[in-house]
Parts: sequence; structure tokens; C-alpha cells
Amino acid sequence: MNRAFLSIGSNIGDRFAFLQEAVRALMEASSVTVDSVSSVYETDPVGYTDQAAFLNIAVGVTTHLTPHELLEMCQQVEEQLGRKRVIRWGPRTVDLDILVYNEENIESDVLQIPHPRMKERAFVLIPLASIYPHEEITQLAAQFDSEKEGIRLWKTVDGADAFVHTES
Repeated sequence: MNRAFLSIGSNIGDRFAFLQEAVRALMEASSVTVDSVSSVYETDPVGYTDQAAFLNIAVGVTTHLTPHELLEMCQQVEEQLGRKRVIRWGPRTVDLDILVYNEENIESDVLQIPHPRMKERAFVLIPLASIYPHEEITQLAAQFDSEKEGIRLWKTVDGADAFVHTES
């Protein structure tokens, strides 16, 4: 069994509903078990900044899928929820990224694990550190000033089931 951590973000339409639908799709997949969901953070956009704020979460899963199969599943969820890739780092209904897969380092044409920009992004590290008590991740997350980085706790969550049944 493999342990992976994902980052999920949304900044179009009902952002919270898109996060819930993404987690629900993962929960309904027979090949994935959702073990943990972080609280929800509202974050200022990074890269392309002329867009609405994001809602971001981290999700812990166990799976029999290989990293590439998990990537394919994440991309299918994005497609099901209307993700359009128009502007790099631009607005999106939902974005699922694999951050960590076991303790593996993977580099292929379509996938890099750990996620290549994870350590630079407070909006990824702060939610991740809350559900993945890895020493390096915790230390990196602690270095960020949430206010300065434009990260605000938006909603506290108590587990995956509670997350998908919480009203926005």
C-alpha cells in the first residue's frame, strides 16, 4: 500500500463545492482511500496574480495505484469538474497535484515527486504540514508568515467525511 499527499485548489465558481467534489471523487474511487483532509485556506494567487483568491487543502490518501496511475486519476477528476488549461497558473475550477508519494523521488516527462515547487509555496506547505507530520515539511511551513504570504484559515475541517458533508 502506498501513501500519498495531494494539494487541491480552486478559484472559480463555488470554490468550496469544487474542493468537496474532488475529495468525494477520490473517496468514491475503489483504488484510493482518503485518510485525511486539512483545514481549508484561502490564498492569494501566485504566478498569474490577476485572478480571484484560491481555496486550498491538502489530502492524504493510501492507494494501490502507481504514481503515474494516481496522476491519471487526478487529471480525470480535474476533467470531470471542468478544468480548462488556458493560462499557466491561471484560474481553474479545480487543480489536483501529487506532492508526496511514499518517500520516493520520481522524475519523468509528466511527473515530478516531490512536487518541484512545493517547498516554495506556503499555500501548499501550511495545509500539508497539518496532516503530514514530516519534520522537513513542518520546518519549511513554519518559516512562512501566513499573513505576509496571503494565506488565511477559511474553514476548520475535522476529517474527510465531515469535509464532504460541510456546507460552505
